[in-house]
Amino acid sequence: MRSSYSSEDVKLLLKDISGLVKPQSTQEREKLIQSGKHYSEMLPIEYVPSEKYMRVYKEALINYSKPVANAVGLLSDKIVKARGRDVVLISLARAGIPVGILIKRYLKYKYKTDVPHYSISIIRGRGIDENAMRYLLERYEAKKLLFVDGWIGKGAILNELKKVLEKYEGVSSEIAVIADPANVTKLCGTHEDILIPSSCLNSTVSGLVSRTFLRSDIIGANDFHGAMYYAELESSDLSYDFIRQIEDKFEIENKDDKKYIEGRGIDEVEKIAKDFNVKDINFIKPGIGEATRVLLRRLPWKILIDERYKDDAQLGHLVRLAKEKDVPIEYYPLLHYKCCGIIKDISDV
Repeated sequence: MRSSYSSEDVKLLLKDISGLVKPQSTQEREKLIQSGKHYSEMLPIEYVPSEKYMRVYKEALINYSKPVANAVGLLSDKIVKARGRDVVLISLARAGIPVGILIKRYLKYKYKTDVPHYSISIIRGRGIDENAMRYLLERYEAKKLLFVDGWIGKGAILNELKKVLEKYEGVSSEIAVIADPANVTKLCGTHEDILIPSSCLNSTVSGLVSRTFLRSDIIGANDFHGAMYYAELESSDLSYDFIRQIEDKFEIENKDDKKYIEGRGIDEVEKIAKDFNVKDINFIKPGIGEATRVLLRRLPWKILIDERYKDDAQLGHLVRLAKEKDVPIEYYPLLHYKCCGIIKDISDV
């Protein structure tokens, strides 16, 4: 699978389906998803950011590259302490890819070790790419594989990982992420719901790769899961700009914020479901990264923001997107998260 990343930074174990699948509008996909079609059987038309939104993104990158770099450093230190230097990074496509690259580069910067980094697909409700797992286990010891993602919202992908990895003896379902406000993994840079600027955009900060795809007429029994390469967006690609901005802020010593809130994020999500009469918990997407995805890729009903972060610059891109898409913002007390996106239930429209 081609991407705008160098193969020295990551090898994508994906099938290139460029030109084989026609991307669909958000409204069209949402109707199909809510009528039972799986999200992995379709690809979205990529959101083209407005000039105002791009200004907000660039400001966010300048303002928050330092805390993200610090979290990458802390996470990398934890990885070395827990797993040693002989690990194989397996990022979950696509939000995990830039994070995997940053961890790989930090390990080289501080620990002078050049670890392998691959990216594979895992799909909620459909499982992990078994052909990709077979490829990896033919080449590396099971105990060396370490899964990497960008952040954890509710923990759905981690639950999926735990379930599907039971059949792979010796492979740990532990996941390494920059931010874990849900309190479900020890391998995180922070438990705070921080802005990771790559969450603000889609493929243009992810190597021009689409989200992953799985449909039997396109993906054969011996194929990797698929993804599309957005060649038409090459002039707008900011993938390495993002990597460089964070990498420039790397330091040998990192400050641990030690922020921790008792309880699990899922308890808060269940309370939101009750308070807003949301029937399907999958319609609730907590945290900055997930709320941003709702605005970029789904049909949003409303955005919840904790009153304490009403004018917080970390949420500037979110407020900008909500205004552009005419999505109401409501202020609601949150503990583990700074914000939350709720998807519109089409049956209620």
